[in-house]
Amino acid sequence: MSSQSSNRLPDSPITRLPDSCDVAVVGAGAAGLATAIFARRVLPSHSIVVLEGAKKPGAKILISGGGRCNVTNSEVTDADFWGGRRTIVRQILRALPAAETIAWFREMGVPLHEEAGGKLFPNTNRARDVVDALVAGVAAAGVPIVANCRVLEAVREAGGFRVTTSRGTLDARVLVLATGGRSLPKSGSDGAGYAVAEHLGHGIVATTPGLVPFTLGGSNPYHQDLAGVSHDVELTIWAQDAVAIRLRGALLWTHFGISGPVALDASRHWARARLLGHDTRVTVNFCPGQSFDDLDRRLARLPHDRPKGSIHGTIATLVPASVATLLLREVGVEPSGELSHLSRDHRRRIVHALTEWTLEVSDTRGYNYAEVTAGGVALTDIDPSTMRSRICPGLYLVGEILDVDGRVGGFNFQWAWSSAFVAARGLSTDRRL
Repeated sequence: MSSQSSNRLPDSPITRLPDSCDVAVVGAGAAGLATAIFARRVLPSHSIVVLEGAKKPGAKILISGGGRCNVTNSEVTDADFWGGRRTIVRQILRALPAAETIAWFREMGVPLHEEAGGKLFPNTNRARDVVDALVAGVAAAGVPIVANCRVLEAVREAGGFRVTTSRGTLDARVLVLATGGRSLPKSGSDGAGYAVAEHLGHGIVATTPGLVPFTLGGSNPYHQDLAGVSHDVELTIWAQDAVAIRLRGALLWTHFGISGPVALDASRHWARARLLGHDTRVTVNFCPGQSFDDLDRRLARLPHDRPKGSIHGTIATLVPASVATLLLREVGVEPSGELSHLSRDHRRRIVHALTEWTLEVSDTRGYNYAEVTAGGVALTDIDPSTMRSRICPGLYLVGEILDVDGRVGGFNFQWAWSSAFVAARGLSTDRRL
């Protein structure tokens, strides 16, 4: 639906809770709304209902991407995800690839445009238009959304499921859990779906925040002086003195620590290592792609080319000036000194700071600031051709509730769309319906 529409639909066709239905979708986020739309295509005469614990659907979509919603990416592969088995992720993504997702949104009146890194946003740059289009799609499919209806329990019975909600009980022949994870709990994604899945027999891979900023501790809060500065770095997460992952991208200094794409992508790896009880540390190479020896040789040659150049001026050609000031101060080198007078010891101190600066990470900012959740229901517990549970007959699981999390760039939304599409395909062949 275009933002120019003068007949804008309400946020949710709130209705009463029916006594029974064929398909109950729990959660009106990205995966749940998409599941309802795709399910109607293959089940034209079945009763489908969406149950949403929040007052309105799509709350998390609305605040994603700075209110713009990074719908997908121009190129999506299993390599963009962590968590469950890549072969399973690959199979699900192939069912609804990014190109078909782009076409689907265009059909719904939300054309997308591409930005740096292949990120695709609505042409209007409004997440509201994404929510409106999905809700309109659900309404056009004749699927009611029962809002402010929190699912408290689901019990497997002979004919399907008895679903207990805050607004009464519902009997459903099949159940789709699209409840999200624990990230941004104020949006309704508070982890309640895990309890439902556990009650129905599923184990849960321990969860941690993902795509979340880091807080920095220590006695010297230098990051506060750099707040707002963004630059390209290489960030390394160490666990038990071994490299857990090394990532390159933009780092943003903040008043509380660090953020930006590279920090967000690295956060789940730090949190998973801590979950395992590993000793962790985080280091930054401010000159990505250059080793200590490479940069040392480069700086050693510079006095011959720029004998009158200042130390600070030279380092500021490699990193932002404010970062150069900080590093020189921390290693005890006078910034105004001439490069030609720089001792070998001081030069090597600078090079070490540039290529392996240790960040005193105290924690992540937690689920309240996390964009996704790492962990969840194991992918091996579902059939990747249908999203059907291998543990509980008649149960489907889609989206963030599963142990899959993507990097920054629209990948987690693509997982929601693709897993919803596969679930609908599974519903079309379900003998219970």
